[in-house]
Amino acid sequence: MIYGIGDIPVGTYDATRPANLGIGHGALDGGVGYTYFDPKTGHEFSIVTGLTYNLINPSTGCQNGIDWHVDWGASQFVTKTVQIGAVGYFFQQLTGDRGAAAFLGDNVSRVAAIGPQFGVLFPVGSMQGYLNLKGYWEFDAQNRAAGWNAWVTLAFSPKSP
Repeated sequence: MIYGIGDIPVGTYDATRPANLGIGHGALDGGVGYTYFDPKTGHEFSIVTGLTYNLINPSTGCQNGIDWHVDWGASQFVTKTVQIGAVGYFFQQLTGDRGAAAFLGDNVSRVAAIGPQFGVLFPVGSMQGYLNLKGYWEFDAQNRAAGWNAWVTLAFSPKSP
């Protein structure tokens, strides 16, 4: 897979608030990915890597640097509809932020994470549903917060013949 996506600012953003629902700027992201799946054994492995170019935040005049990211997952289908496995990611900012306060320096950040995943396929009328839960423990953080985070994915697609 080769992908390219854009991000437009949505949600509320106010530079004077410590927490916001939006990030206040757009971004461009592109990369490549690969998935291996053997339906006979139930083994699955996926990896995606890409680069993100962040646009200037007009509220602050700051621009985050270019980053490189790798996301991976390895799982085993224990039944035809249930999978368990492990996931992880690595994030490395390649260039420094611009327009930030001078005392912050380049403010180049990085983090790595690993954790469990659980997925289930289920029928929804003429569609196929998929629910996936992932938990990540972040470590090796530099110039960013680290801790636990969780992701929920709910997807629907046409059933395979």
